[in-house]
Amino acid sequence: MLKRLEKIADTVTQSASRNSASTRLNGFWDIFERDDEVLILISADPDAIASAMAVKRLLSYRVQSVAIGYPNEIRRLNNITMVDRLKIPIERMHTLPVKEYSKRILVDSQPTHHTCFEKIQFDAVIDHHPVTKGWDAQFIDIRPEYGAVASMMVEYLRAANIKPSVALATALFYGIKVDTQNFQKKNMQTGDGTSFRYLFNIANLNLVRKFELTELRRSELKYFRIALNEVKSRKGRAYVHLGRVGTPDILVIIADFFNHVDKFDWVIVSGVHGEKLVVIFRCDGYRKNAGKLAQKTFGEYGPAGGHKEAARAEVPIKNLPMRENQEFTTNTLIRIITRYVK
Repeated sequence: MLKRLEKIADTVTQSASRNSASTRLNGFWDIFERDDEVLILISADPDAIASAMAVKRLLSYRVQSVAIGYPNEIRRLNNITMVDRLKIPIERMHTLPVKEYSKRILVDSQPTHHTCFEKIQFDAVIDHHPVTKGWDAQFIDIRPEYGAVASMMVEYLRAANIKPSVALATALFYGIKVDTQNFQKKNMQTGDGTSFRYLFNIANLNLVRKFELTELRRSELKYFRIALNEVKSRKGRAYVHLGRVGTPDILVIIADFFNHVDKFDWVIVSGVHGEKLVVIFRCDGYRKNAGKLAQKTFGEYGPAGGHKEAARAEVPIKNLPMRENQEFTTNTLIRIITRYVK
């Protein structure tokens, strides 16, 4: 069983025990002062963006200012459409004076998940991924059994007696839909359903459908041709290396596409973006664990991990076990994976 990690008022709990929503809310509020300038950092995706919006709303009128920053370039059209239509004020992390903020919050992630987060001392961490070690914060709320951080944030808002605006409710509703894969993921609990139902009557469902339908650029269709030509199957595992890609998000789209194919128990799709190899893992999560496989196969080279059904690795190419000037191929991907899985 995945254990929670909670730290409220210096009391650390790593168990299935459940603090009340009001206890968490007050513990969270207690770490802030009226003159604080707060920075919320996220690895931008719908759940993280929506959850950061909710944190910002919780801190309204309680601190001097709140900014939301993110290190990754938002390229996926669904996410761009969400940010544009809802006019969400988020900024690239490199444009912000990170060290000058008096308080820093990490949402939908942990310091070990991204190299740019590792050297930052966070005052609060709110997440739903499996607990990692080697870091600390004044306030921690990590609940891996939740399908989305957005579900957790609805509980915070309700404990604060704050009814979300239509824009915030729409973002949270979409965040839950995306991260729970329309409630098909198993790592969910009643809280996800309760939060989703609460938002249903507030969110703009037409906007949500617009976000969902805007997914692929015409220029990205070429990657499907590459993938169909390149895919190799070994013992129920589909392997594809797409070469250099304009955005890692196309790897996710291709991986989800192959995950619908019969007889593929595992889907492992990789591509090169910048100076990194990005690898996407997909499986059904039944007696399989994508997060563990990602960590086992690529963890020694860089950040890797995730959930039972879906995981990701992003490792510097220079760290990979390859000869000089050797190109990474689908066969290379197979070789690395099969060192651990026969």
